[in-house]
Amino acid sequence: MEKVQVKCIKNGPYEVQGTLTIVDANGNTVSSMENRTYYLCRCGGSKAKPMCDGTHERIHFQSE
Repeated sequence: MEKVQVKCIKNGPYEVQGTLTIVDANGNTVSSMENRTYYLCRCGGSKAKPMCDGTHERIHFQSE
């Protein structure tokens, strides 16, 4: 199994690197790629959830 890395970007999204499948709450595959980098929303404001659309910058999201 390949290594997957999740990094919390300060005041930004989660950066997820590796081979993985992302599935939404309804069980639908959102994305499935090999060895790729994904940016997942952490601020709750993205219109492209679970993916980040940059809203965190506009709303001045502050991480803990």
